[in-house]
Amino acid sequence: MTERIVLAYSGGLDTSVAIGWIHDATGAEVIACAVDVGQGGEDLEVIRQRALDCGAVEAYVADARDEFAEEYCMPALKANALYMDAYPVVSAISRPVITKHLVRAAKKHGATTVAHGCTGKGNDQVRFEVSITSLAPELKCIAPVRDLALTRDRAIEYAERHNLPIATTKHNPFSIDQNVWGRAIETGFLEDIWNEPTKDVFSYTDDPAFPPVADEVIISFAQGIPVAIDGRTVTPLQAIQELNVRAGKQGIGRIDIVEDRLVGIKSREVYEAPGAMVLITAHQELERVTLEREQSRFKRSVSDRWTELVYDGQWFSPLKKSLDAFIEDTQRYVSGDIRMVLHGGRATVTGRRSETGLYDYGMATYDEGDQFDQSQAKGFIEIYGLAAKQAAARDVAQGNAEDLAVEPAGSDQA
Repeated sequence: MTERIVLAYSGGLDTSVAIGWIHDATGAEVIACAVDVGQGGEDLEVIRQRALDCGAVEAYVADARDEFAEEYCMPALKANALYMDAYPVVSAISRPVITKHLVRAAKKHGATTVAHGCTGKGNDQVRFEVSITSLAPELKCIAPVRDLALTRDRAIEYAERHNLPIATTKHNPFSIDQNVWGRAIETGFLEDIWNEPTKDVFSYTDDPAFPPVADEVIISFAQGIPVAIDGRTVTPLQAIQELNVRAGKQGIGRIDIVEDRLVGIKSREVYEAPGAMVLITAHQELERVTLEREQSRFKRSVSDRWTELVYDGQWFSPLKKSLDAFIEDTQRYVSGDIRMVLHGGRATVTGRRSETGLYDYGMATYDEGDQFDQSQAKGFIEIYGLAAKQAAARDVAQGNAEDLAVEPAGSDQA
């Protein structure tokens, strides 16, 4: 029986050429697998037919937009996942769902190997291959660009020589990956970290310097998940899509950072994530209202570790699953409404309300109706500061007290 290889297929030049390239190098039949995670562009049926026209023996296509939004974007939202406090793990969370469909296609069609289009310098090779190993350890992995010397110049030459049904003359100076959670742009002149991104870099967002009139939005959450916008019920996918449009018009969600890659390289990355950044901002604010103080403090460290694991390709790892359980438990009371104004590149919170919140007006107010017993504060402070007081007394006794000497009154300070 002829060996079969499942290829993660985007419909672009490189993966279209990879179908024949892999067959020529290995003799295996290639099955193309295209997964829609909200990246837009061509219809899946068009992509499926192109794969067949380029030599694939089968073409597996999957509309995973709702699955991606509900099972991958929402956990990232609950974790407030921002790698290096900036990047909302746009590409990192799409790789596990794509991998799941690659493995499903491999099992369905009897393939022994999965192929992806990553280079040997990036994070995605790790994300794909570790995820594949986690889901189906019996499958092998290859990368045509990394393992079979498929360069862009060779891809263009191959496509022209074999008359493949794909444009080969247009050269995009950037490497772009996008889905409904956001868009990642790198390479080209962006590799010089002094260069400012030009207008043609951006697609999801308009120039924040010339915004339309301010847009007020109310986002309603139930246990950490957006369930309504301005009172209209929405699914997670619909919430992200609507906020991508509304926040994108205001230029919200542009991110430009030098990022620490898993492979040890520092890389300049530009992102657009209007919907994701608005939702994370709103969710963080609702957590400030609803999470208990110590729970909130500890969750920040858990969220950071969760984000690092996901960035590093460990979506299916035991530790990440354990952290999922903690994060999910914290969302029990994260329900309520957040009002925001979207304008000129900023999403500003202007109101919060929650029936499960811990904010108590009677305890917080300094006006009439104050329910806080201020007489208890003195004793609390004495006990709270007791350990510091004892340590300071020891320093004095041992001659190690802080030098607080001051000049005598009337001395010359000039």
